[in-house]
Amino acid sequence: MRMEEVKVLIIDDDEVIAQSTAEYFNMFDVKSAYVTGYDEAVEFLEKNLVSLLLLDINLGDRSGFELCRKVRENYDMPILFISARSSDDDVLIALNIGGDDYIKKPFTLSILLAKVKTILERYEKAKAAVLMAEQAQGEKTVHPEAKDTNGTEIRLTNTIILDTAKYKIRKGTEELGLKAMEFKLLKYLYENAGRVVTKEELLQKVWDDEFVGEGTLAVHIRHLREKIEEDPKMPRLIKTIWGVGYIMEKSI
Repeated sequence: MRMEEVKVLIIDDDEVIAQSTAEYFNMFDVKSAYVTGYDEAVEFLEKNLVSLLLLDINLGDRSGFELCRKVRENYDMPILFISARSSDDDVLIALNIGGDDYIKKPFTLSILLAKVKTILERYEKAKAAVLMAEQAQGEKTVHPEAKDTNGTEIRLTNTIILDTAKYKIRKGTEELGLKAMEFKLLKYLYENAGRVVTKEELLQKVWDDEFVGEGTLAVHIRHLREKIEEDPKMPRLIKTIWGVGYIMEKSI
């Protein structure tokens, strides 16, 4: 079962504002949905593909700042803060923790829609440019080192070996186990090293038709990075292509 694709998710504890904004956007063919709380937002992102977030700072007993930090751990879509709070400190915090813009309430829906459309258009152009470059590359590029060292081992880097028989990674003298989906994901990225693999392709090819969302993919990517990257926060082997997907470097 494929997850639903939503252009804009509005997260605001004021349900009237959230609902009216979503309805307005939908009138102009910008597919939108809304939630009113932190936990609802997390659950929605796990089950759906979202292109952009409109995020309020005040979320009842939770904070939009807190949610932004959590979202940035797993997702790379644009985040626009919308808030009645107008202090410079709030704006700076929002931008420093991963927000892409800060819109002060009250706002005009037509202007907000225009801003969102502009960002989405830039987002889609960046995605299309990457995909065109991928298509121009021609046939799938296989990792130049894509040979088993002893029939069951694949050398990912000079120091990291994937054991396809044991579902394990050997990192120097250390052995790290892989869960089944982590193994499938890593092997698929490896087999397609050197080209950008979209999120949609990974969800389709690795998870088949299981009901999972972009959040599940991001969590598995994070776990893989923790096991194979020297610095998971600054990955060199599995890189994120903003708004599109991931690419595994052919050599590092």
